[in-house]
Amino acid sequence: MKLSLNTILCGDSLKILKTLPDNSVHCCVTSPPYYGLRDYGMAGQIGREPIPEQYIVRLVEIFREVRRVLRADGTLWLNIADSYAGSGKGRNADGSHRPDGKQGTNRGTIAGVLHKAPSSVGCKPKDLMGIPWMLAFALRQDGWYWRSDIIWMKNNPMPESVKDRPTRCYEHVFLFSKSRRYFYDAESVAEPTAASTVRNLRDVWQINKVPYKGTHFATFPPKLAETCIVAGCPPAGIVLDPFFGSGTTGLVAKKMERHYIGIELNPDFCKLAQERLSGTSKAGYM
Repeated sequence: MKLSLNTILCGDSLKILKTLPDNSVHCCVTSPPYYGLRDYGMAGQIGREPIPEQYIVRLVEIFREVRRVLRADGTLWLNIADSYAGSGKGRNADGSHRPDGKQGTNRGTIAGVLHKAPSSVGCKPKDLMGIPWMLAFALRQDGWYWRSDIIWMKNNPMPESVKDRPTRCYEHVFLFSKSRRYFYDAESVAEPTAASTVRNLRDVWQINKVPYKGTHFATFPPKLAETCIVAGCPPAGIVLDPFFGSGTTGLVAKKMERHYIGIELNPDFCKLAQERLSGTSKAGYM
């Protein structure tokens, strides 16, 4: 398949990735559906496997194809959060609810219905399952170089009424590389410390969630994607997102003068992303 730039490919990520040429993209910035969180009503969707071990196997297979498609100096920036083993008592699967007492909001058929996560092998109800670490260890074993565990910290996290643990306010962004040496523009993402000095980017990023008026619930903030793209993709390079969703990665890549390739299973999301990228969506940049 000839590589088409600035395009959204609607279909199964694994099948479409297998049609893309070797060593053809510079960077992958993505956030797969989290395990056991939402049901988007699509056959073959990621995240609704009976046990998380099957979820990990499927993601490893997908990211194996991502590694093939990446150039030798390419990087993968992977946003992933954890899940709790299902107790059947609330939105967060460990018995906690939102402060208003509701167990999540559907927000229409596109947004997805909230669900509890099935239990992992060896997990008790209410156990933190360790999904990010399971995935990171599996990807490293499969051949990726695991270069950093970045903490995305939010000062405005989803509220939880739980009283037997701290409220969650962070997610992981794993940096993987295809090779030992790879493209990383440290200067472009250096942090200012004074009027004329900078320091190397730290691995805790304080980026608040931003409101989005569209009907896709699980969007990450543009600033998060921007940091990954600027650090991991050279100007005029190609950014891949195999879980394109509402198109934030493509929107930011376009703004930062990079090319994008998005893959998305859900036709409704493909339409939503296309509207955002063409500027016809009322939801706008956010």
